[in-house]
Amino acid sequence: MFSFAPSTMTPGPSKASTSNDVTARAIPAGSVPPIAAKTAETFIRAGLNRPAALGRQFPRLATSCFLVAGDIASYLIAYFILLSFLPDGWEGMLIERAFTIAALAAIILYASAGLYPGYRLHDHEHLRRRTIAAVKVAVLAAFAAFILPEGGGLLLATIGFLGLALIVQPLVHWLARSLCRRLGFWGERAVVIGGRNLAPALVAHFKDHWQYGIRPEPFSPDSLEALPDGGPFIAVIAGDTGSFAPDLAAMRRKFTEVILLSDTPSLKVSGLRPADVGGEIGIRLAAGRSSVNSELVRRILNLAIAIPATIVVAPFIAIAAAAIYAIDPGPVFFRQAREGLSGKPVRVLKLRTMYQDAEQRLEALFRDNPAMRAEWLSHFKLKEDPRILPIVGHMLRSSSIDELPQLVNIIAGEMDFVGPRPFPEYHLSAMDSEFRDKRRSVTPGLTGLWQISERSNADIELQQQLDEFYIDNRSLWFDLHIILSTIPAVLKGKGAC
Repeated sequence: MFSFAPSTMTPGPSKASTSNDVTARAIPAGSVPPIAAKTAETFIRAGLNRPAALGRQFPRLATSCFLVAGDIASYLIAYFILLSFLPDGWEGMLIERAFTIAALAAIILYASAGLYPGYRLHDHEHLRRRTIAAVKVAVLAAFAAFILPEGGGLLLATIGFLGLALIVQPLVHWLARSLCRRLGFWGERAVVIGGRNLAPALVAHFKDHWQYGIRPEPFSPDSLEALPDGGPFIAVIAGDTGSFAPDLAAMRRKFTEVILLSDTPSLKVSGLRPADVGGEIGIRLAAGRSSVNSELVRRILNLAIAIPATIVVAPFIAIAAAAIYAIDPGPVFFRQAREGLSGKPVRVLKLRTMYQDAEQRLEALFRDNPAMRAEWLSHFKLKEDPRILPIVGHMLRSSSIDELPQLVNIIAGEMDFVGPRPFPEYHLSAMDSEFRDKRRSVTPGLTGLWQISERSNADIELQQQLDEFYIDNRSLWFDLHIILSTIPAVLKGKGAC
């Protein structure tokens, strides 16, 4: 339906290099239903920007808080009901602690199972995930029963407590969701795209079954063009999903999530059964999902690592600074404006590893050596760079010690430990504009995927591919893997980051 062709321009070595443009051109429709083709074309031409993460995550966080409160209430109800059945003397601290630990463990497992807020899950899937979590807690309680005195009775009481809570939770959960709906922050805005006149029926279906957390919106071209930057967040595609394949990449850039809808109880839309996709309403194609919770955890981890690390590496930075000054007297640190989150400039702090007249040396080199110019245009780095200070400059760059002052940027919240590297403007200008927009959606990092994979051996195309993979699959576990892999990558010394 649509193809995207970058209008490439050869970048020069200066910072005034021209950015690539991305243009969209329609090819004859007909392979898809007309309404779907018209709607998809409107998405692309409308140029909707992806909404800020907080605009979507705050209602989700508020809803999750209500649901957690509802589950706590369920456990309290289960406890007070169970009190009348407990033997005399069991109302003490031991049973209360056991029930509290069991409830806390279950709530943590609910959160890890995606039940807060639990959008786009069928009701039976909610029950399945809650039951599995309760069984896991009961198994842990069984292990504890072998250690504690009178553990057998305590185990039976805990199992009864968890089972009774499972019976109470559906009603309390429904009440919590209804309250969130009345307060206006239940669910997420979505546009439904469907062939064979399915879209109106699906809009009505999701309005009637609001518990799925899908708030369908009109999908006429005029209304789509008038949509603000704040949404919708989700595109729900129904019908012949294979015919939408050429548009999926474009839609994923425009929406936080694209859902290929499975069959519903009242409509057969694709032949895909919900059981095939883990009890969800369809296959989710997520574009760099990030939650308030994960960002808060990431920030805490950044500070927990960066503050002690700054104290540890301060002597090494001082020694390196003295060596730099001895070879080329002058400022030993420098700040360079780089592009950060949402395009905000970040003044990246580094140890100086080049002569102070580095730019003049580079221009002179390009005039006399076209091969070096070609290498620069491919990697924006030179293996034999005459600008780098002898011995100390190469040592600092190959070991990445010159980047350590950026711990200050991390503490200030301008950078993360892991993320796309904040490149200079002349480097970014060689990348297409859509990818630059994608880079702006996350905070730049001290290290990243391409640094542990290829370091300076990666050309522009491979750097973009690695960064794009990281952004699409960003998670705390992925970040931890990159952090642990950075040390061996630096020790191997295959180029500078």
